[in-house]
Amino acid sequence: MEKQCGTCNKSGTLIFGCSGGSDVGGLADQTARRLAKDGQGKMYCLAGLGAGITNMLETARSAERIIAIDGCPVNCAKKILDNAGLQAEHYNLKDMGFEKGKTVVNEETIGMVVDKIENKS
Repeated sequence: MEKQCGTCNKSGTLIFGCSGGSDVGGLADQTARRLAKDGQGKMYCLAGLGAGITNMLETARSAERIIAIDGCPVNCAKKILDNAGLQAEHYNLKDMGFEKGKTVVNEETIGMVVDKIENKS
């Protein structure tokens, strides 16, 4: 379950999902949103880290755990986190059998990915 500091709004677990322009990017994004809704952590802004926004970087650096979900082998989420010097539990949907341009984003596929990540946690 997510730990949160009442005065600083920092989370024990931060979840970063690629929201790329493809079906698998959409699946990564929706999976991150579902994990947050399920109480696995707080979804956080990947673009803010890529932009080097200081307070966002500080919050991410204070996280106890970081989950990164990428839709395709380009691994943009992982690369942004690596460039910020952050270690993450990394999941790539390609490794789970989802193909770019061939994946339907619906409750079933979101649930499949969520189950794989939650059961690994």
